[in-house]
Amino acid sequence: MTVVPVLLLCSLALVAGAIVLFVFSAKQGDCHESERLCLMPLEDDAAPARDPALPESPEPR
Repeated sequence: MTVVPVLLLCSLALVAGAIVLFVFSAKQGDCHESERLCLMPLEDDAAPARDPALPESPEPR
């Protein structure tokens, strides 16, 4: 039963460390970078250049 207080102390230390790191990250503004990165694939791509040597093909419907 002497292991239980050691485990509680270790778990509380891990929780406190996670909270400190979260607050540090939030103050630096790292959280906003993920919002920009997740929206990046939604931006329009540039139209691909057409090869003039290839004949025109009709657009698929």
